[in-house]
Amino acid sequence: MTALVHRLSASAPDDVRPLDNAIGAGVIDPAGVVAILGKTEGNGCVNDFTRAFAVSALRGALGRYLPPADVSRVSLVMSGGTEGGLAPHWLVLERRPVDAGTGPALAVGSAHTPALAPEYLGRRGQIELVAAGVAAAMADAGIDDPADVHFVQIKCPLLTADRIAEAEARGAATATRDTLKSMALSRGASALGVALALGELAATEVTDEVIGRDFTLWSGRASTSAGVELTNHEIVVLGMSRHWAGPLAVDHAVMNDGIDIEPVRAALVRAGFSGAGQLPAADRARLVALLAKAEAGSSGRIRGFRHTMLDDSDISSTRHARAFVAGALAGLVGHGEIFVSGGAEHQGPDGGGPVAIITTRAEANA
Repeated sequence: MTALVHRLSASAPDDVRPLDNAIGAGVIDPAGVVAILGKTEGNGCVNDFTRAFAVSALRGALGRYLPPADVSRVSLVMSGGTEGGLAPHWLVLERRPVDAGTGPALAVGSAHTPALAPEYLGRRGQIELVAAGVAAAMADAGIDDPADVHFVQIKCPLLTADRIAEAEARGAATATRDTLKSMALSRGASALGVALALGELAATEVTDEVIGRDFTLWSGRASTSAGVELTNHEIVVLGMSRHWAGPLAVDHAVMNDGIDIEPVRAALVRAGFSGAGQLPAADRARLVALLAKAEAGSSGRIRGFRHTMLDDSDISSTRHARAFVAGALAGLVGHGEIFVSGGAEHQGPDGGGPVAIITTRAEANA
């Protein structure tokens, strides 16, 4: 197999014209689309329906080329919030069979879990469900060794008033009745599920009590985003596999705080980019995609200096963090069409977060 990644600019959450145009031109084969990751310009909170709007538009677009069963297998992971200079866009992940080639190369796999009952959200049941889903996505990608996984992108559910009421009507209690807090718990439990699946944490370490509390426990390769538009988990695994060929490669880094760009620079150097300054315009086309997590650390400080992201009652801290980290990373790579997702509970160290880069290898351009 070979993987293709198409980055398409979007003028609105329902702007599927770039996708239609790419399919019409033969650049994208809809039968090979595994997942579409999107940055949409809502608030990224519970009531961000730009995500559901985008999912509906994308399903409609794919439905013009594929039967319903094939549309339903495509993972549609929408991340709301394009604060600051973040540019709304789609990342279309496609795979195609090839007759020959040498690996390893970028491998892409996906899985959809069963629906999660509301009372299991933010609890051990969610961790185990996600861990099983990650294992299924790895198998779909042909990745045998967890060490070859560089990024796991997950769309996970959240609690709404109706979902809480449904659970309580059955005599079940949810982990929280605060719908906004449920987003953090869902993201955190999903990230711990990734850590469990990849062997970053032992099963004995991930209990109900640590979710959203013990931020010394984290995954360096998990990126999770909660949304109202689903009740299950859509999981996309990106890694390197000897069973795949092609020019694309993926690597990852972990930022220790919101301005820790040096690990990302080091990953770019490993990919063959110059480590000096901002990526020059001539090299930017080789950086196919950058995906990152952003979080306002619980200490309220960055390198000793106070920040007010956690004290703003008007704007969620996740929105501040997205804009802040996106600015730091955009300054490194030279543009704002990057996939930065807010809310990094158990995703990287407290206040930091994992980053993945997908690149065209230098030798492919030689």
